[in-house]
Amino acid sequence: MNPATFSPTHFKWEFADGIATVTLNRPERKNPLTFESYAELRDMFRALVYARAVKVVVVTGAGGNFCSGGDVHEIIGPLTKMDMTGLLDFTRMTGDLVKAMRGCPQPVVAAIDGICAGAGAIIAMASDMRIATPKARTAFLFTRVGLAGCDMGACAILPRLIGQGRASELLFSGRFMSAEEGDRWGFHNRIVAQEELMAAAMEMARGLASGPTWAHGITKTQINTEWAVSLDVAIEMEAQAQAICMQTQDFHRAYHAFAAKRQPVFEGN
Repeated sequence: MNPATFSPTHFKWEFADGIATVTLNRPERKNPLTFESYAELRDMFRALVYARAVKVVVVTGAGGNFCSGGDVHEIIGPLTKMDMTGLLDFTRMTGDLVKAMRGCPQPVVAAIDGICAGAGAIIAMASDMRIATPKARTAFLFTRVGLAGCDMGACAILPRLIGQGRASELLFSGRFMSAEEGDRWGFHNRIVAQEELMAAAMEMARGLASGPTWAHGITKTQINTEWAVSLDVAIEMEAQAQAICMQTQDFHRAYHAFAAKRQPVFEGN
C-alpha cells in the first residue's frame, strides 16, 4: 500500500505529514456502510500494518455525521434473505474490520459529530481515541432491529471503556448515549465545538505522529494482548516489550536530545 497514491472507492482518503484521514463520504444518508465499504475499510486497515509512512489514522464522517451504521436497503434487506452460511460470512467479515483496526500499529483517532450508530459506533469504539462534538450521539442499536448487542466485539471492548453496567445498559437498550454522557463515562477523550472538531483531531494526530511511532505500535499491541492475561504475565510482557524499545534509535535520540536540552526528533526506528 502506497499511502500517497492509495485511491479507495467507498470512502475518501487524504494523506499528508504521516497522517491518513479516512472520511466516510455518503453525507446524504449519514454515511452508512455497505458490504463493499466494510470490506474496503477492513482491507485498508490490514494494509496499514505494512505502510510505515502512515503514523496516525483519523477516521471521520462527512456532512455533520459520523456513520449511521449498515445501510438499511443495501445491507439489512439482503441479510433477511441469506442462509446461515452467508450470514456468518458477513458477520465474520464485519468483525474482521475491528480486528484489522486493533491490529494495525498506528493509533486511530475517531472524530465524531452527529449520528454515530450501529457499525459506526463500533468503528468509534474500536478506535484508540475519540474526539466528539456536543452534537455527537452514539448508539449500539442492534437490539432495536432484533439483534443481540454482541456485535463486532462490543461485549468485549465497550465494558473496558465505560464499565460493565453502563455498557450493559447501552447494549441492552440500544439507546443513544449523549456527548455529555460519553465524555463523563470515558468513551470520549475530549468534547470540542463542532467547528473545531477536525482541528482538534489533527492536533492530536500531529502530536502522535511526531512521537516514537515504533513504540506507539508496541503500546497498542500490549493494550490489546494484556486484556486476557494475569498481572504477572502482563508485567513480564511489558518488560520484554520495553527492552525491545530500548534498542531502538528513537530511544537513543531521546536520550541525546534530553541531555542537550532540546526536543527529540523521532524517526520511527
